[in-house]
Amino acid sequence: MAVILALVSSVMWGSADFLGGTLTRRRAALAVVGGSQLAGLIAMALVATVLGKWGDDPAYWGWAALASVSGFLGLIAFYAALARGTMGIVSPIAALGVLVPLVVGFARGDTPAALQVVGIVLALIGIVAASGPELSGRAGAKTLLLAAFAAAMFGTAFVGIAQGSRTSAVMTIVGMRVTTMVLVVVAAIAARSLGGLQRSDVLNLTVIGVFDAAANLFFGIATGIGFLVIVSVLGSLYPVTTVLLARWVHKERLVRVQYVGVAVSLTGVALISAGGAL
Repeated sequence: MAVILALVSSVMWGSADFLGGTLTRRRAALAVVGGSQLAGLIAMALVATVLGKWGDDPAYWGWAALASVSGFLGLIAFYAALARGTMGIVSPIAALGVLVPLVVGFARGDTPAALQVVGIVLALIGIVAASGPELSGRAGAKTLLLAAFAAAMFGTAFVGIAQGSRTSAVMTIVGMRVTTMVLVVVAAIAARSLGGLQRSDVLNLTVIGVFDAAANLFFGIATGIGFLVIVSVLGSLYPVTTVLLARWVHKERLVRVQYVGVAVSLTGVALISAGGAL
């Protein structure tokens, strides 16, 4: 079940990233983040109410805040790196954020089967390859540092979600959305702009926000019933979904290494699943 939930979270994250990236072609990134996070907050508040989670032990708050701030800073660094360098250099580095929960998982005693370890390695290679690395590209030191910082922050957000979900998966995501909304409001006040969102954007923002929140929730639940080292890798396969949607919807051309990355990632998933069944 943990494998299935992690894979569902990766598909939903990848879909949300695709839709968000498409919308940011017309609207400011901060506005898209803010609008989608608000939609996610409303959705998670409803879930918490229906499931009666508001009275859960508040120990999740610290981890929720850590995940929120880390994810927000990671996005800022990621966009800043993209503004300085090319996607083919920045994205593969940012995708390596999965190494953070991987290290944490092994440190706290996760012991996947040998076949699953092979699958994890293949999935990691596939994630980077699917991001479209440009081996011939050039990037300055600041671009590389920003991309590395983004990776560290994204990985830290994964750990925050996993740790908070030990207390309450639902309320961890609610806490994340509340914290992120505070950050977005502060940023909007500083920028003196709401980003020009239109009523026609509401549906897209809602889908993005709900998908993102649901992905976080499924990931958090999965970390509670499975190894963090496995769940974090499977959850990090979202670039595969994003590039496939870009190819299907926008007819964007994929470079050969991305096709290889998708195939290698799927092989890694198969090995992880097979290893767990043995």
